Amino acid sequence: MATGKRPGAVRKTKKGPSVGTGGHGRKKLEGKGPTPKAEDRVYHKAHRGKQLAEKAATKRGGTRGRSRVAEEMVTGRNSVLEALRTQIPSKTLYMATRIDVDDRVREALKLAAEQGIAVLETSKPELDRMTDDAVHQGMVLQIPPYQYPDAVDLVTETVQRAAQGHINHQPLFVALDGITDPRNLGAIVRSVSAFRGHGVIVPERRSVGMTASAWKTSAGAAARVPVARATNLTLALKEMKAQGVFVVGLDGGGDMDLPGLELATEPLCIVVGSEGKGLSRLVRETCDAIVSIPIDSAMESLNASMAVGISLYEVSRRRNG
Repeated sequence: MATGKRPGAVRKTKKGPSVGTGGHGRKKLEGKGPTPKAEDRVYHKAHRGKQLAEKAATKRGGTRGRSRVAEEMVTGRNSVLEALRTQIPSKTLYMATRIDVDDRVREALKLAAEQGIAVLETSKPELDRMTDDAVHQGMVLQIPPYQYPDAVDLVTETVQRAAQGHINHQPLFVALDGITDPRNLGAIVRSVSAFRGHGVIVPERRSVGMTASAWKTSAGAAARVPVARATNLTLALKEMKAQGVFVVGLDGGGDMDLPGLELATEPLCIVVGSEGKGLSRLVRETCDAIVSIPIDSAMESLNASMAVGISLYEVSRRRNG
């Protein structure tokens, strides 16, 4: 009897995997989830850009109290050799695999061995990554972050040592307000060392730090003179005054000329501002006196490190006179 259906035809009314497949087919169709962002794919150029941005942010960032500064990389054979010659505190000397050895490489290896600096061999691509593709010529020197003492702690300790007779001259400091050139810092550290100063104070923000360039310019004086950091320079200066240290600012059109500085024989902190802007308003108002260096009227101002050197000489002359 005819039923209207083709013989042998199978009609399924239930959807789903066939018996025995275990749903494997459905799992394959589910895929591996959404496509990762370009910056999260290691083979994509956007990933490299993200890494560089994060590295730059790390270098700019910091923490309260002692700032956490990224390690510095000195690159290039001449720069690395000069840093080793001036004995800048260094952590590791990286050398490219199968580097073309010349006299600079030989001397760098010799100096690193004498100073107890680790020497590691690495690939050129890795050196490129470490230096953000800077020209390194197969040599990179890693400089650890400078360990800044706290400014107030340094002043307190120095004042106490003077009171106890452990140092034979009055405390002497130099504070920098808005100085951003590391060569200025290095030169100032050198002058402070030459005239028996006890430390240099820099603000934590918007200020120069102890970079390899500063170490080099100091000509080794940075190993003898501490560079301390103040979270707030104005507050640090007020704390110094509370401990009996007179604060004198260097600026044009001051209250007195440098040769008339009677405070030279007292515990003293000399504050110098940037060549262009000079002392900031709050720092200027905090100073006990503003002192000018007499110069030719044709000259607008002196370089910060030069002004500090002249001032320290005058202080030393009056103290020893």
